[in-house]
Amino acid sequence: MSDDPRLSTSPMELALAEAEAAAARGEVPVGAVIVDPGGKVLAAAGNRTLELKDPTAHAEMIVIRMAASALGSERLIDCDLYVTLEPCAMCATAISFARLRRLYFGASDEKGGGVEHGPRIYAQPTCHHAPDVYGGISERRARLLLKDFFTARRG
Repeated sequence: MSDDPRLSTSPMELALAEAEAAAARGEVPVGAVIVDPGGKVLAAAGNRTLELKDPTAHAEMIVIRMAASALGSERLIDCDLYVTLEPCAMCATAISFARLRRLYFGASDEKGGGVEHGPRIYAQPTCHHAPDVYGGISERRARLLLKDFFTARRG
């Protein structure tokens, strides 16, 4: 039996742990995980925009890069993404370009979301690939992480 927690933890639990780690680093608490068709974790990360001084270093962008590198392909066909917050328009577009099979997300993002809110990237006629989308996964916990983070920052 392995001691690797990735082998016994659900992908969304791992994404939430990445979000908590991001918050501990002072980053907005968003975490993401990509799994292959067999459920093996290819990549897990949290936001790193402040640390890397990179506005594109959202959790989704980081795991897409990591998984593409691990597979040696720019296409992540049949892979699934778990993320704690509804992806923004930039990340939603990258998800489409990567050809991810499914997107599972936690909390909706009425202000900055790009999937169910805002530009609704996958509903646009110019979108070449739309993953299957499942929202509300561990939503309460994901939303609470964000709420607590921003409350502490404003307090």
